Amino acid sequence: MSDSLKELEKRIGYKFRDFSLLRRAMMHSSFTNEKHLEKHCCNERLEFLGDAVLELVSSEFLFLESPKVSEGELTKTRASMVCEPSLAFCARDIDLGSYLLLGKGEEATGGRLRDSITSDALEALIGAIYLDGGFTNAKEFIHKFILTDLENKKLFFDSKTILQEIVQAQMEGGVSYHLLKEEGPDHNKSFCVEVRLDGRGYGVGIGRTKKAAEQEAAYKAILELKKQK
Repeated sequence: MSDSLKELEKRIGYKFRDFSLLRRAMMHSSFTNEKHLEKHCCNERLEFLGDAVLELVSSEFLFLESPKVSEGELTKTRASMVCEPSLAFCARDIDLGSYLLLGKGEEATGGRLRDSITSDALEALIGAIYLDGGFTNAKEFIHKFILTDLENKKLFFDSKTILQEIVQAQMEGGVSYHLLKEEGPDHNKSFCVEVRLDGRGYGVGIGRTKKAAEQEAAYKAILELKKQK
């Protein structure tokens, strides 16, 4: 396991002085329960700390980036930036799920791909970096892996709405989503959906729910339409 965590260090560009902090950040409660470890050994305490650091860094970022935006709008934007799906999206970028220590049951039911687990692990990783290397290193990590490419992330989260607006403004026909296939047992389903504009396929998405698959398909369709312009 330590080899794979060293690979994670390379991926994020941060080397831990106290390697046990990184291991703890990747330790899900299902793993500690299975190994009969103390409750505090899992990553939940680090997640608590990382959440607070992330909130401060993202608040400062928005405050400086948007000097004329109201408090209410800043709060709304911050909430969308650090919500569970958004953090899970960022966690996928560094393939964080593959480094997690999970219990056998959680592993068998697709825990490595579960948004709630990967987003929590990302916050725990922030907490671990903060404890190990201080605020500056944690801030650098957040700017590098969470507060980047925000335009594309916004596009991803609002993809179905944005696609609908583009089609209404530029095309004759409507948007329709078609389930191509559904795989896996009930507790670990995978859906494959195609989005069609004017009856023509423009993007295929895969997700753990139909909604997630539709969202990804819509995002790919928007990128395809932008390419065609």
